[in-house]
Amino acid sequence: MVAIVESLCQTAELKPGDRVKNLCGSLHGVIVRLLEDGRVVWRPGSTPSELTALPESLCADEEPKA
Repeated sequence: MVAIVESLCQTAELKPGDRVKNLCGSLHGVIVRLLEDGRVVWRPGSTPSELTALPESLCADEEPKA
């Protein structure tokens, strides 16, 4: 529980290519680009779909396990 709160308190410094996941951990993906208004465009999994999110709704993800 403490780790979740601490991760929310961190300032998100995301850049294209970073691996991210949504806060509930159900979607994992890669940042595609950052928009001028501060939103993040990211691609979940290996799908061609792109999602737009606020940086506060994403957190850094670990490298995929082999």
